[in-house]
Amino acid sequence: MSKIKGDDYQFDGKGKFKISEVKTKIKDFYEDKSDYSAQLKELQSEIDALQNMMYAHDKYGMLVIFQAMDAAGKDGTMKRVFANVHPLGTAFYSFKRPSSKELDHDFMWRCFKELPERGKIKVFNRSYYEEVLVVKVHPEILTDVQKIPAEISSKNNVWEKRYKDIKNFEEYLTNNGIVVVKFFLNVSKKEQGERLIARINEQEKNWKFEEGDIKERGYWDNYQQAYEDLINETATKNSPWHIVPADDKKNMRLIVAKVLQEKLKTLDISYPESSDERQKELLSFIDVIKNQNEE
Repeated sequence: MSKIKGDDYQFDGKGKFKISEVKTKIKDFYEDKSDYSAQLKELQSEIDALQNMMYAHDKYGMLVIFQAMDAAGKDGTMKRVFANVHPLGTAFYSFKRPSSKELDHDFMWRCFKELPERGKIKVFNRSYYEEVLVVKVHPEILTDVQKIPAEISSKNNVWEKRYKDIKNFEEYLTNNGIVVVKFFLNVSKKEQGERLIARINEQEKNWKFEEGDIKERGYWDNYQQAYEDLINETATKNSPWHIVPADDKKNMRLIVAKVLQEKLKTLDISYPESSDERQKELLSFIDVIKNQNEE
């Protein structure tokens, strides 16, 4: 039985979130690698069973958002947490630098068109939150890249408006049966540095390294403030943030899996019931099938 409680990592907007007061490393929830694997496998099985039921129920969808600094472990966490979940009920999308077509639309457009269908879990690697992270740290993007009119981008409340737009958007999703689950994988600057060095030293990881990671690392404090601001401004009862310690990858994955399992269990879902009349009708087909086998 897992000792993890998802609520311990949840912030729903009550009070004040301070990023400097949350830990990036906590006591391990596993005794060794074997225990970790067993716990993760059990959670994967439960997520799979619940997702299958949600798929059959076909009324809810789930949007899972991962946000983090580079090298925090988003890719590995998604890969391992969903490893044994039925692929027909899950989908993934990784948001890169916006294309010229995407820049010709509003900032939510490229995310809006990738939303999950009912019955499915859609996982976003980064999301519309980049619009109050990267763009806030580099505000020149507003006018030089995103083509936002000067009379809008020059106003001091542009970020407050974006926070409000995001909150309204997530409330809209909730009102339509799309559950939003948000994770901030909170890695320390030291641990991030060690992982970036590993990407350089280990040749098979070179493809993950980009020189831009070093440049953005120079804005560490700015990004930390941006994360603190967006979490305070967009955490709500229906769409809380989950701040997950990310210095230990195994712990991080177990916490993420537990939060997802708990969230799925809160949904009022079930397999469609079959009436006695329908069951009688179905049983009549058995003889038909057997006769077909003999033809």
